[in-house]
Amino acid sequence: MHSRRNFLQSSASGFGYLAFAALAHSQAAHAEEAMANPLGSKKTHFEPKAKRVIFLCMEGGPSHLDTFDYKPQLLADDGKPTPRNQGGGRSGKLLGSPFQFKQHGESGLWVSELFSNVATHADKLCVLNGMHTNLPAHSQAFLQLHCGIFQFSRPSLGAWVLYGLGTENTDLPGFVSINPPRNNGGAANYGSSFLPAMYQGTRISRRGFGSGETISNLKNDRRSRDAQRTQLDLIQSLNRSTADSLGGSPEIEGLISSYELAFRMQSEMPDVLDISNETAATLELYGIEQQAGQQRRRPGMFGGGGFGRPTGGTDTFGRQCLLARRLIESGVRFVELTMRGWDHHFNLAESLQGSCSSVDKPIAGLLADLEQRGLLKDTLVLWGGEFGRSPYAQGDGRDHNNKGFSMWMAGGGVKGGHVHGATDEYGYEAIDGRVHIHDWHATILHLLGLDHERLTYRYAGRDMRLTDVKGNVVDDIIA
Repeated sequence: MHSRRNFLQSSASGFGYLAFAALAHSQAAHAEEAMANPLGSKKTHFEPKAKRVIFLCMEGGPSHLDTFDYKPQLLADDGKPTPRNQGGGRSGKLLGSPFQFKQHGESGLWVSELFSNVATHADKLCVLNGMHTNLPAHSQAFLQLHCGIFQFSRPSLGAWVLYGLGTENTDLPGFVSINPPRNNGGAANYGSSFLPAMYQGTRISRRGFGSGETISNLKNDRRSRDAQRTQLDLIQSLNRSTADSLGGSPEIEGLISSYELAFRMQSEMPDVLDISNETAATLELYGIEQQAGQQRRRPGMFGGGGFGRPTGGTDTFGRQCLLARRLIESGVRFVELTMRGWDHHFNLAESLQGSCSSVDKPIAGLLADLEQRGLLKDTLVLWGGEFGRSPYAQGDGRDHNNKGFSMWMAGGGVKGGHVHGATDEYGYEAIDGRVHIHDWHATILHLLGLDHERLTYRYAGRDMRLTDVKGNVVDDIIA
């Protein structure tokens, strides 16, 4: 059996192999430079305003019309037929928000009563009311939100950030995804695709929370640490031998680094996940439940409770937010928290209220805690979902809307108490200060000191990047 390498060496007098060898040598040189300390902190393209990211992802498409995009005209025309140009050709009646909006802070930012706790931080928020994306389908929009493109497998935003910046603590994963989605692309939303495996997100899910095993196989109690080290050294020697025989292999080098990280994580990660030393005041700040005579309701390292659909209680998301703070404080570069259940086609008034009340106090607690600890100034906090909702009614709910919706950012060098962009009078389409997901990605990387056009990885014969061939930095929101 002949390999491609042998074929090139033996055919056409070996001229094909000369070209192959030159390309392989160049790639190996770049790989060697990158792999010398693949997860160590890297030099940015320019001075960064943010050092780390917390992404609060609301899976399902939160209604901008009932949260951060106040539409008095929609309320005034509640129940009237939807204009043809406002409903994508669909018939139906306009649905004004059943929730009250008020202006908050010195900035006078409009926020719904659903986010009364977050509203107390209005002067920290930079609200993007002109967001838009390509398609109104969950899977495609969710993948584009995370990976920039939905047609093909691509590295996720967190993977690109870790690839570009490295981590501040090489004993911990640089990218952590808490309660990641099971659908809408699943693992691709925190995967590394063609980037080396060490840049993919480490998943923390609900399974095993009662026993403290928040990360599968984090501990190996069957072998001593010395025995594990001996076993790992053997595996790594075989991996390196294979990589050498190929003239260098970024994929294998990435695998080697991933094994080493997994070994080191056993010592430090359990302490980061353990919230037992947090004060009662901190738990209260995040909305984490407590019982009389106990510091908290917690059978295991990170507590009980599911990471499923929101029920109105704050304990579940409060624990996620607290863990996010502990992770970034320990040197993790990118943390994503996912809360499911924002697809409110029906029973809007009750179901949206439940979703918002599940996250409102925890998010406000996170913002307050980050500021108190001096972390907010260089931590970029992101909030939003894959798209927004329609101004017309779908029964007693709202349909998908990708043409205009809201997201917000805080800390990390963005303008606080600022609104950028706007949708039309009914909130159907972004008409001013339009920000596509590509622009959002480019701006996030810019705040982290990375030029989205220069942060590339050679794959399949071209220099790949998060923003593909699109994206513009939204300079107006940068402080």
